[in-house]
Amino acid sequence: MPLICLVRHGQASFGADDYDVLSDLGREQARSVGEELRRRGLRDPLVVSGRLRRQRDTAALLTEAAGFGPVAGPDARLDEYDHLDLLERFPADAGDEAAGGSGSRQVQRLLDGALRSWITAGNADGWPAFSAGALAAVRDLAAGLGSGRDAVAVSSGGVIAAVVAGLLGAPADGVVALNRAAVNVGVTSLAAGGSGLSLLAFNDHAHVTGDRRHLLTYR
Repeated sequence: MPLICLVRHGQASFGADDYDVLSDLGREQARSVGEELRRRGLRDPLVVSGRLRRQRDTAALLTEAAGFGPVAGPDARLDEYDHLDLLERFPADAGDEAAGGSGSRQVQRLLDGALRSWITAGNADGWPAFSAGALAAVRDLAAGLGSGRDAVAVSSGGVIAAVVAGLLGAPADGVVALNRAAVNVGVTSLAAGGSGLSLLAFNDHAHVTGDRRHLLTYR
């Protein structure tokens, strides 16, 4: 039964001119998850990613660290939603703005509200299309694997939350909670069987704990 590991990208550059660049810590995280995937003994894994730079660079670094074959072409359906566009289209109300907080925590709180509003807006070309595309990308990846071959898909928190929520039938609040909890280079494992995809583990991040706890980040 093929195993698919969904890997969230390494830490990006929050607050920099270009967010879509791995930080130095993010690059170290990517190598760490590559070492972890090598330890797991994946079978001739097919590695894919979304098109975003932080996703592609994470895939390249983990592949090198793991000793896997070259990364296959990117899949646009694994791209993350544009969080800046989301914050602009679904702004917080005055009460949320006055709730306090600063830096990445404040952004996360505002993003939680914007994501929830996007999901519940009901626009067919919005969240339903995004989440359906994410789940279809993983199902297509599973369908293309031969017997005895595994896969690694490097994506982002929103995509992984959409896939997991789709498999579990989770409501909007569940999607927001999954997205918020996603750890950089966390590994979500799916089994691809005859009856479809089954969730085995969400957001496994043992490889950034203990003496590697300095690698644990959420944004």
